[in-house]
Amino acid sequence: QVQLVESGGGLVQPGGSLRLSCAASGFTLDNYGIGWFRQAPGKEREGISCISASIGATWYADSVKGRFTISRDNAKNTAYLQMNSLEPEDTAVYYCAATETYSYCSGLVVNYKYWGRGTQVTVSS
Repeated sequence: QVQLVESGGGLVQPGGSLRLSCAASGFTLDNYGIGWFRQAPGKEREGISCISASIGATWYADSVKGRFTISRDNAKNTAYLQMNSLEPEDTAVYYCAATETYSYCSGLVVNYKYWGRGTQVTVSS
């Protein structure tokens, strides 16, 4: 059974850090590009970062560039999103997703085949 499971969310104060994990099962993650998305209440799901399967090329949305870092550990079949300098505007449910597109990645929801159920991140004092 193909599955992606996010973990690592929680409540953090502004300026704090969290590391999200995305564990894959039922398929080999290194053949897939990985994307991280988030959805705040009343807003559409938005892509914030991705890493390609081929050479590990990365992309970041302007809203998180310089604060978030995406990575992958193919040996552990897991991807990560390190989030630093968190702001209240980062509050959302965070999702990871996998795309069969091999040579590049994008932040477009439609490009992704497998999705996790999400983990809540709340940034508040």
